[in-house]
Amino acid sequence: MRLAVVLWVVVLVAAGCSAPKEAGGSTTSPPATTTTGAPATPTGTSPAQGSYKLTKVVDGLVRPLYVTHAGDGSGRVFIVEQRGVVHVLKNGLLLPTPFLDISALVTTQGNEQGLLGLAFYPDYATSGRFIVDYSRSASGTENGDTVVARYKVTSNPDVADPASAEVLLTIDQPQSNHNGGLVKFGPDGMLYIASGDGGGADDDDAGHDPVQGNGQSLETLLGKLLRIDVSGEGPYKIPADNPSLGANAKKEIWAYGLRNPWRFSFDRATGDLFIADVGQLLWEEIDYQPKASKGGENYGWRVWEGSHLWRPGTALVGDTKPVAEYPHGTGHCSITGGYVYRGPKVPALQGFYLVGDYCTGQLWTLVKQNAEWRLAELQDTPYLISSFGEDEAGELYLTHHATTDGAVYRFDPVS
Repeated sequence: MRLAVVLWVVVLVAAGCSAPKEAGGSTTSPPATTTTGAPATPTGTSPAQGSYKLTKVVDGLVRPLYVTHAGDGSGRVFIVEQRGVVHVLKNGLLLPTPFLDISALVTTQGNEQGLLGLAFYPDYATSGRFIVDYSRSASGTENGDTVVARYKVTSNPDVADPASAEVLLTIDQPQSNHNGGLVKFGPDGMLYIASGDGGGADDDDAGHDPVQGNGQSLETLLGKLLRIDVSGEGPYKIPADNPSLGANAKKEIWAYGLRNPWRFSFDRATGDLFIADVGQLLWEEIDYQPKASKGGENYGWRVWEGSHLWRPGTALVGDTKPVAEYPHGTGHCSITGGYVYRGPKVPALQGFYLVGDYCTGQLWTLVKQNAEWRLAELQDTPYLISSFGEDEAGELYLTHHATTDGAVYRFDPVS
């Protein structure tokens, strides 16, 4: 993700819905159809224009970059601010006391650093445990190393205990950008961690593998999607079914060849995995992994940027191309991955994966139709789209990453 505020883009982008468009024509979709026991299947390549609206649910935030829920039946929404604060939205109101404030531990000196991820344990309702991913504040030559830590809630369900911190994993960061940072529990109960390639440019600076880059090197946790078992107390474990990628490969690696997988998500109906990987210069990409995957996919960076060769002549073992991509042109610069919509309130969105661009505020939908993935323009917005998020019911949100008036919007039915 590139978090630089591009105000001139925001001024120029229209706030209203534009007609959904797809290369080679467009087909709008009526509400999706479902069959008992099966997820919704869209009947067109994009939702019909005017089938939803974006409703502001809270503003006055400071650079919000994630929205999630605890899965505990409370209906609360948790909002992460980059500076190191987690807020609770309860019954439509932002509580005055933060759920968690670890701003003293977090650095935001680099534009892509900060508190970047929050994930509640599947058994949070009984265990009160959750995970955060942040850039560590430190002096000297450290570049804000990544920390993955576990916390617990207090007897007050709306306030966490900052003293309960237990560091599970740290990752040295050679530069301040490309940190990834999202953490999520998968359908299998394992913790997945997005890790960028270490930053700089071209995966080619100090602290990067000089032959392969960190994206291709299996001896570093950088440029990867990691998978670990944190179900017990104490240190994490390596899941027995993680892929075997070689004698010297890091055992935490689930997939590799990633540049900056800023946001990824699991389809709550199918378990399929979508990874939005921020491009270097020309292309933004969406990678896909079916639930049945055994891991080990190589998504190509730094040899490929999207489906386009980036470094000719570089050896590449294995290759998994993106299912969709879009060029930078017209101001696009940094993809923000979303979710497959599975909420009950907006039938027209059912089964579509939503994704946006940070710099232009453009929204797209992605869907597989007749064995072909189709990316279609959905709407221009005036927002710095730093993230999407789901609530417990599956309703979808997006965050506007403004410094003085950051906000969270929800996808709602028109009537």
